[in-house]
Amino acid sequence: MEELFRLGLEKLGLDLPGERLADLVRYATALEKWSRKMNLVARNTSRQDLVEKHFLDSLTLLPLVGSGDIPVHLLDVGTGAGFPGLVLAAADPDLRITLVEPRQKRVSFLGHVIRELGCGNVRVLNRRLEECGFEQGRFTHVTGRALAAPEAFLDMVAPLLGAETRVILMQGGSGLAHWRDQGLETRFRLLGVHDLCLPFSGDKRQLLVVEKRRPQERGQVD
Repeated sequence: MEELFRLGLEKLGLDLPGERLADLVRYATALEKWSRKMNLVARNTSRQDLVEKHFLDSLTLLPLVGSGDIPVHLLDVGTGAGFPGLVLAAADPDLRITLVEPRQKRVSFLGHVIRELGCGNVRVLNRRLEECGFEQGRFTHVTGRALAAPEAFLDMVAPLLGAETRVILMQGGSGLAHWRDQGLETRFRLLGVHDLCLPFSGDKRQLLVVEKRRPQERGQVD
């Protein structure tokens, strides 16, 4: 397991301290164990797929949120077994992470991992997003993995977005084409597109960084 992490991180150009790598291995080992009793990841997921398609996929966000001058508070909506939010928290304790997950069994697993790793930078809310009562602009970043199509996800989180809030959309290789097809530019501004491939399978990914247009900018296209 550790060697898979080391090789995958190297191929992604990411470097983590030894203690952070050890925490991710402990997290993945716990996920394997708990998944024998509950549906946390797909059945018969190989160890390589577990590391690559859940943990390394989540860590592709790290360059977009880590090592900045501004304190980060990231909201992960529908985090499931902690992807990507808890993985990012384990990799970088300077990040502040809020996880929203309505399913109690998954929340129990998240709580176990947080206690095991001593992640004091994570808060878990066992409720639906609309029940959380977050104020606008509370978070610097908002993301969600495989929760909804980009247009539906943006509609869901739009009331939370302040002028400086960045949304990171985790997409497959055709994410940008889908963005353009949906005509989302009139309500949201696309700030950046980050293309990458997962290290073992070669599966393509695109990370789209988006901000909400101000009312006076609605209808404009850059």
